[in-house]
Amino acid sequence: MSEEKMRAVRILSHEGAGELEVAEVEKPVARADRVRVCVRAAGLNRADLLQKRGRYPAPPGVPADIPGLEFAGEVEQVGDEVRMWKTGQRVFGLAAGGAQAEYAVVPENHLAEIPDALDFAGAAAVPEVFITAHDAMFTQARLEPGERVLVHAAGSGVGTAAVQIARAAGAGSVYGTARTAEKIERAREFGLDEGVVVGDDPRVFAEAVREWTNGAGVQVLLDLVGASYLDANLDALGYRGRMILVGTLGGASAALDFRRMMGKRLQLTGTALRARSAEEKAAAVRRFAAHVVPLLARRSVRPVLDQTFALEDVRAAYERLESNETFGKVVIQMQ
Repeated sequence: MSEEKMRAVRILSHEGAGELEVAEVEKPVARADRVRVCVRAAGLNRADLLQKRGRYPAPPGVPADIPGLEFAGEVEQVGDEVRMWKTGQRVFGLAAGGAQAEYAVVPENHLAEIPDALDFAGAAAVPEVFITAHDAMFTQARLEPGERVLVHAAGSGVGTAAVQIARAAGAGSVYGTARTAEKIERAREFGLDEGVVVGDDPRVFAEAVREWTNGAGVQVLLDLVGASYLDANLDALGYRGRMILVGTLGGASAALDFRRMMGKRLQLTGTALRARSAEEKAAAVRRFAAHVVPLLARRSVRPVLDQTFALEDVRAAYERLESNETFGKVVIQMQ
């Protein structure tokens, strides 16, 4: 392979569940305030599954056929306006796409330094889920010490990150839901106080929250499910509760009871990381570097790895994430 080429995951087709290959493509170049990172590992996310199926196209200026929103590696090349990084530094960060490749180019302020406590595989499991969870709970929902939190899909990447960050920040109680009892039990290791298995009837968790809180409800609710949980979410929220919607696995459209919202003075906020402007992402990364990276360095919180795969086994990696049996993150190791 020539020096101008690299290996990357490429989407061949959007038909059905989509088709992937590992192919040689042009290596990107870092100019101006951009940094080229030699990617050692990249995390998989639900957004990658949607992009593979043609339901979540990459934004303009990003490789349309190379997925990947987060990575960890070493600075290999910097543009002439870069001031924050030097070659050889270990970094992890966000990309709007194209991270599942041997090299990725991103703005310098979308990176943070990897603490010594993390290897590359662990670091690659961090950026998307920890930045999403931290931004949702603190920037959006303004979580205060002592407040009660409910995290749906507590065994997911965002879920395990949210449980840990809430606990580290002094949340009064951290509750969670999952599809299996095993995931609830494993989430207890990361700070979950109480959890409930939710099948086809979401009223189960609303009733559990009522029991856990003596009817007071939770102040902050992190929802990765969407439509099918909305009605029960309104029941689970306490007075002046804040719900942050970060996923729609259970549907994207549902009827909203305004009277309950008004009566409890609830706030419902939707959030997404990939669609934000470069400036907004940079701000989220700054807050992550200031507040979460020190926790990672002290091992107060840690990445949760479900399984790692070699680049050549990318199809198996995607199948693992699509199985819904994961606990934590699936990661591809490049080298």
